[in-house]
Amino acid sequence: MELLAELAQGGWNALLEYLSAHVITCLVPAFFIAGAISVFISQNAVLKYFGPNANRFLSYGVASVSGTILAVCSCTVLPLFGGIYKRGAGIGPAVAFLYSGPAINVLAITYSARLLGLDLGIARAIGAILFSVAIGLIMAFIYRNEDRNKKNDAAFANLCDDPDAKKWWQQIVLFVVLVGVLLFAASSNWIMLGVSLAALVIIVWKWFTRDEFGIWMKETWRFVRLITPWLLVGVFAAGIITVLLPEAAVGRFVGGNSIGANFFASIFGSLMYFATLTEVPIIKALMDLGMGKGPSLALLLAGPALSLPNMLVIRSIMGTKKTLTYVGLVVLFATISGLIFGAVA
Repeated sequence: MELLAELAQGGWNALLEYLSAHVITCLVPAFFIAGAISVFISQNAVLKYFGPNANRFLSYGVASVSGTILAVCSCTVLPLFGGIYKRGAGIGPAVAFLYSGPAINVLAITYSARLLGLDLGIARAIGAILFSVAIGLIMAFIYRNEDRNKKNDAAFANLCDDPDAKKWWQQIVLFVVLVGVLLFAASSNWIMLGVSLAALVIIVWKWFTRDEFGIWMKETWRFVRLITPWLLVGVFAAGIITVLLPEAAVGRFVGGNSIGANFFASIFGSLMYFATLTEVPIIKALMDLGMGKGPSLALLLAGPALSLPNMLVIRSIMGTKKTLTYVGLVVLFATISGLIFGAVA
């Protein structure tokens, strides 16, 4: 009973620290951004660039940052990936999208930078973008004969801009203002936060109808309901980890910056299922117990993109051989990135 009470106290303390320091200034603005992106930025305008005849530079460029535009999590990206791949997307851009979609989710990057440090947050964003392009290009080269058999991208012809979507410059302005609210709230710059909020009120008043605003709020609430319960469970679990897991064990497996530590973190991240954002407080708990920065980044780069259930779904879409190649590349790149980051951080 004493151990259970100690574990419960550790989880409760983690929840109190999280709720007091991170939610208001970090995730609340991020939820509104995710909701706005989901409603006002045309997903069709993004997905249409993944056809086999699309300009390669543009295709990989769009795929590598699609997570910030589409605001998808590791579960949501799978049907999107399956849809564009089955409809004729080139395997390279499709795989780049598969990796980057959940890896640079705006919520995940924001929360990582806030809780784990700006350096890890930036490294996660840069690593995810570079990884997605590199892994996509390698997959496209290995399975280049498959794309040659896709004669045209007629299947993408109906992926056009939504006529009801906002103008492209309005989407950009809205996104910039929302990011400004997020950054100034996190940095406690109240003057600039007030300016950004005033600009947001003017944008909503001038550009959006009452129905559109209502849809935005409903989509934001959907993200809150979808993510918050799992996130609180993850925070509580992280508090238990700090009590239950010996520091010596953490140091032995993922301490320092050895090849073994980074590889172990990559394998662990690729097999475990982390509900959206729960990997962040868990990694924070492991870092407090001695996990190195390199293995932390390796887990961040492998975890959101892969899990055992995720692998099974991917295999059903593109087959065993391609799935094993993709998994191997993610683990390899995550391990290498962890080694490099751990050496310079």
